[in-house]
Amino acid sequence: MTPRNENAREGANGLPEALKIDPEDQTPLYLQVRKVLLNAIKRGVFQADDALPSERTLSEMIGISRVTARKAIDALASEGVIVRKHGSGNYIAPLLEQPLSRLTSFTEELKQRGFKPTSRWLSRVVARALPDELLTFGLSPGAKVVRLERVRMASDVPMAFEYSVLPLTFVPKPEALQDSLYAYLAKHGFLPSRALQHIRASNATARHAQLLSIAEGLALMDVTRISYLEDGRVVEVTQTLCRNDYYDFVVELRR
Repeated sequence: MTPRNENAREGANGLPEALKIDPEDQTPLYLQVRKVLLNAIKRGVFQADDALPSERTLSEMIGISRVTARKAIDALASEGVIVRKHGSGNYIAPLLEQPLSRLTSFTEELKQRGFKPTSRWLSRVVARALPDELLTFGLSPGAKVVRLERVRMASDVPMAFEYSVLPLTFVPKPEALQDSLYAYLAKHGFLPSRALQHIRASNATARHAQLLSIAEGLALMDVTRISYLEDGRVVEVTQTLCRNDYYDFVVELRR
């Protein structure tokens, strides 16, 4: 496969500029190859669902041994940057850029980028609201909420763990939920009109690491969203733990 982005233009020696090794770099060669491949992916030289060049092709393009190319590919696979498909090859995993200035759902963002969004539901239960939830949602004592846990997938790749709480009024039949919570809310007249998001860093617990196919303790982007209806009522509180190798949050700033 030949990189298709304009960033892949060839230098004087015929080697794509994006895949040049820095001769001054003293780190192990396979880590240098990993680094240039990762940078090429982030720059769009290789795009989501593209096949990564084979070990043989990479070794010929960069001038390295196949063993070095294999170690670099193994490193990217262990980090979830590429996905191995048995009998087919190595493919670039999806990277989701989510703008912070627009209220959209996970499903909407992925569909716009050509991915197939799915959910692996872990639990959908109805329970009594906790004291802080009564306050957040403006509920009366004894009121019930819906608690949702799921893994969000993009083309079968686990992207994020999501935990949501909503008043039972808005989701009276949680078992009817499919992939898009916002599509369900819109259908029933409860689509959020605005939201506040808080973003911080956290580390993957053993459970979250297993669910997301990552190493325990790996850094995650921990995003809490509080969504509001037009009349000011809080409709959902969702905590999303995002794999930082698949997510970029983007915001435009103006003076």
